[in-house]
Amino acid sequence: MNNKKPPKTLVLGIDTGGTYTDGVLLEYNTHRIIATHKCLTTKRDFSIGIENVIKEIELEDPSAIQMVSISTTLATNAIAEGKGKRVALFLIGYDPDLIDSFDMGKRFATPHYYYIDGGHDLHGQEKTPLDLQELLKITKSVKNKVDAIAVSSYFSPRNPDHEIRAQNAIASVCELPIVLGHQLSTSLGSVERATTASLNASLLAVLQEFIIAVRRAMENRGISAPLMVVRGDGTLMNDEFAAQSPVETIHSGPAASAIGGRFLSGEDQALVLDVGGTTTDLALIKDGKVTVSETGASVSGYQTAVKAANLFSIGLGGDSHITLERGYEIAIGPERVVPLAYLAHLHQNVRERLKALAKRGWPSPNPRELEYWFLQREVPASNAFTAREQQVLEILKSGPKPATEVLKSLGLLDPSQIDLSNLWREEITGKSGLTPTDILHVEGKHTPWDEKASQAALSVFSHYLNWEPDKFRRVFWESVAEKITKAVIHFLTEKDIPAKNEPNQALANWFLKNTLLPGHDQLETQIKLTIPLIGIGAPAEVMLEKTAQVFNTKLILPPHYQVANAAGAVAGSVMVTEEILIYPHLSAGNVDVIGYYLQARDGREEIEELEDALNKARKIAGENALSAALRSGADNPQVDIEMIQDGMDSYRIKARAVGKPRLEG
Repeated sequence: MNNKKPPKTLVLGIDTGGTYTDGVLLEYNTHRIIATHKCLTTKRDFSIGIENVIKEIELEDPSAIQMVSISTTLATNAIAEGKGKRVALFLIGYDPDLIDSFDMGKRFATPHYYYIDGGHDLHGQEKTPLDLQELLKITKSVKNKVDAIAVSSYFSPRNPDHEIRAQNAIASVCELPIVLGHQLSTSLGSVERATTASLNASLLAVLQEFIIAVRRAMENRGISAPLMVVRGDGTLMNDEFAAQSPVETIHSGPAASAIGGRFLSGEDQALVLDVGGTTTDLALIKDGKVTVSETGASVSGYQTAVKAANLFSIGLGGDSHITLERGYEIAIGPERVVPLAYLAHLHQNVRERLKALAKRGWPSPNPRELEYWFLQREVPASNAFTAREQQVLEILKSGPKPATEVLKSLGLLDPSQIDLSNLWREEITGKSGLTPTDILHVEGKHTPWDEKASQAALSVFSHYLNWEPDKFRRVFWESVAEKITKAVIHFLTEKDIPAKNEPNQALANWFLKNTLLPGHDQLETQIKLTIPLIGIGAPAEVMLEKTAQVFNTKLILPPHYQVANAAGAVAGSVMVTEEILIYPHLSAGNVDVIGYYLQARDGREEIEELEDALNKARKIAGENALSAALRSGADNPQVDIEMIQDGMDSYRIKARAVGKPRLEG
């Protein structure tokens, strides 16, 4: 009898969050997690953190890995921090007066946008001839000032002819990457489509460099498997597709967390709360699937036409900076800082200084003295630093310093008097302060670093308020629960919670306060959430316990919930959607229908009968979706097709090809 066990099918999931990079080694067929690891994200070079995770998981046989899948906040962060590449956006057929009157230019994600005559109407008919001469003139003037070019033509989903002709003309005079709006979205929203094209162009080089770095990290650890990337809706695409459509990775990380929560818990109806280091992200699971926003992903105020998971984020996480607002109210976030426990773990003198500060009698210590500045890495040789930046770097060379001490050395009184944003953004310098992670150290619930430093910092903060540390912790956790409770209500109702000082909102605020902290002798108020909460992320158990109680529901912490986001990176399916538009060809005067246009991604044709057009559209959409899914790394994808009426005599044929990712071997 042959008792030989079948070989394990191993896959590696990695999530690069704003604070931590998590890794999961999974046996794909049984869903058994074999190993996990969590380390700090290295934003200046994500591949360092990724390679650290792979190294610490200690693979016995790297060649046994049959797939690596990664979710990343890279695109979202690059947009938020303005780190995308320079883009020239050509707007063909757009109305400058309309854009200016509604101040829509700010929504294009680039200040370099140019109007070109051309474009089509709703029926795909040419509105104005394309001004190729002007297009070439502008291209020649900007090609050495930008890194990529995006083109969006009015009603290009109905007829992309002007975008395609523009691409050919641009390519004849420059070698920059060119992105066309109709290839990214069939939405008729002209501003959103232009923004999507602009963002995609700005992210091309960023994500390509990232994928090269990930591949290098894999090779350094002996892994030669297919590399998949999580889309913003939680589905997967291979690295080649991701490099071409980086805009589709917006919200990749939170989407992976939601998928991971569903995957590890097995719950088909639930609210997933992912408590990270920087943010808490909310996502809804309905019928076993993460709900998707039909309006398109929004990031840093830019509205795109990219489908993404329906998410809501607040600036609250394990590393949120705890400070005081005016009126001596505790403020939590949204700024992320390094916990004092971690800084003191690396620099023992920080602990000693914090202990001395806590014992100081006069002058009474101020919580502002808990903010430390420090060097995060070796200062690069550069002439780009300002004189003030050079002074700060020189002061910090001897080790971390309280911000108040640095400012005093510079003859300044307040951080607002100095601009160090470039040093923070490039991760040359960092900030540290009191965080929820420090509170967890004090309570003994999470103590990987220096709890003595956290205790000293909490003592300083508490005494400044004339509170005992126990009272500070109680009020702090009540504040956390209130922020998360308000976020849940806002996410599920799409209604804003009134501010405390808003007129005529006394009853609403009283109801919420009495629910969080019951205080009325005769009136008891309750909110009932009919689905469970799934907690994701290392701080989830502590930071969500009170929230579950408020909503009278169960808090589910699935196995390995601390790294569920990495599990979600490998749990998704490959899905490709192909859409074809069918719309009427009208006679002169737009009176009679004389035929139907079939508009596919790569061209348009006219067909006399509607039924013939619909049948051909189903065939082409199905074939294109299947082909794209196979090229995107799907194994044996299945195709389903639906027809959606899209206005009078207009139809949208949507084909979806879905399959599990194709594993090596």
